[in-house]
Amino acid sequence: MVGFLLLLLLIPFLLYVAAPQIRKMLSSGVCTSTVQLPGKVAVVTGANTGIGKETAKELAQRGARVYLACRDVQKGELVAREIQTMTGNEQVLVRKLDLSDTKSIRAFAQDFLAEEKHLHILINNAGVMMCPYSKTADGFEMHMGVNHLGSGVTAYSVHPGTVQSELVRHSSFMRWIWRLFSFFIKTPQQGAQTSLYCALTEGLEILSGKHFSDCHVALVSAQARNETIARRLWDVSCDLLGLPMD
Repeated sequence: MVGFLLLLLLIPFLLYVAAPQIRKMLSSGVCTSTVQLPGKVAVVTGANTGIGKETAKELAQRGARVYLACRDVQKGELVAREIQTMTGNEQVLVRKLDLSDTKSIRAFAQDFLAEEKHLHILINNAGVMMCPYSKTADGFEMHMGVNHLGSGVTAYSVHPGTVQSELVRHSSFMRWIWRLFSFFIKTPQQGAQTSLYCALTEGLEILSGKHFSDCHVALVSAQARNETIARRLWDVSCDLLGLPMD
């Protein structure tokens, strides 16, 4: 009986000791690009926390002018100052962007075009998950409205893996699971690696439209590869947003 109790006590300790190596194994993808970005302009949505914050920080560290496109401007300003202090790059700017409101999206785009002539890097990081049923300002279901219609069409699709972030804030159960397995979940910095890889790696243009995970091209379902379904989704999305289909 004593031996069994000792074993029960030993298992959590062994897991705690092994956790860093397990986490490292689960987050094998690392962006190794040394590209510097002076004179380049980047926009990162949802950049006031988690993966977006770490992505913006790395881009700023490499010399880019980085726009933090955030719904919470006050929180974004705090993060911008933090990044400026850490990187020495003063060109970290905050702009209002609420992906649940197409008026906010259009206003952001118009203001950006008035400020900048070029956009070199766009990281559509912001998203929601498992939030209670609700609708966007335009009447779309929240997940569809924010994650698809709000973010628009991206050149690459990336899966960061299971990352310690605020994405599960709407689910008490998932927050509990995240805390229980926190030693094995990627840090935001580790979670940002695939986005950075796709944004910075030279010669990746030929893989435009592919899905990436852990800094490698990953397989997707047959439906996701179906050109007919993709075209239908594009047409329906444009129709919902009142945009031309071609």
